[in-house]
Amino acid sequence: MKLTVISPEADDPRELSVLGQLFAHGLADYHVRKPRWSREELAAYLGRVPAEFHPRLVLHTHHELAREFPIGGLHERDEPGGTALVLGQSLRRSCAVHDLARLRTALAHQDRVLFSPMFPSFSKPGRVPDPAVTAADLRAVLALPRRAEAIALGGIDAARVAECRELGFDGVAVLGAVWRATSPVMAFLEMQQALPAHAH
Repeated sequence: MKLTVISPEADDPRELSVLGQLFAHGLADYHVRKPRWSREELAAYLGRVPAEFHPRLVLHTHHELAREFPIGGLHERDEPGGTALVLGQSLRRSCAVHDLARLRTALAHQDRVLFSPMFPSFSKPGRVPDPAVTAADLRAVLALPRRAEAIALGGIDAARVAECRELGFDGVAVLGAVWRATSPVMAFLEMQQALPAHAH
């Protein structure tokens, strides 16, 4: 299983320092989600991330910056069609979905699909799973032939990794479990240790 971390939406003075430590501990994918930032703010941020880590970054907005930085992927939910801006580059494509019908479709066309919320969200109070989506339904969809990796998102901590794996997910993505922790690095390491052996 893979472990993905999503950036805090607002400014967090710890972020770049913590991010360097997460990469040093093997973080493979970091989703940069800053919906209120301008292109200039995001470019300045990317300029502060060591270039060696740019291929591990996934941009949620201002996709055209992938022309200036060797970004690894684009997340399309916030900017539909953004990949067209950088045709010719082999960028991973991801999207977020919240129901089974869209999950089934996206798994056939994307490289990675984030399905949420799996559990009551840590970072978005009041955001809870759809009671109509049963574990059996999810397991059935994830067992179908598919192109994309399926990533569980929403309310996931170390104790819930095994449940996500049992349902058939290829990985988990976390936001609140890391950034709301007193020590984001320790929280990440606990998540990492909960993954199946050799999964990271």
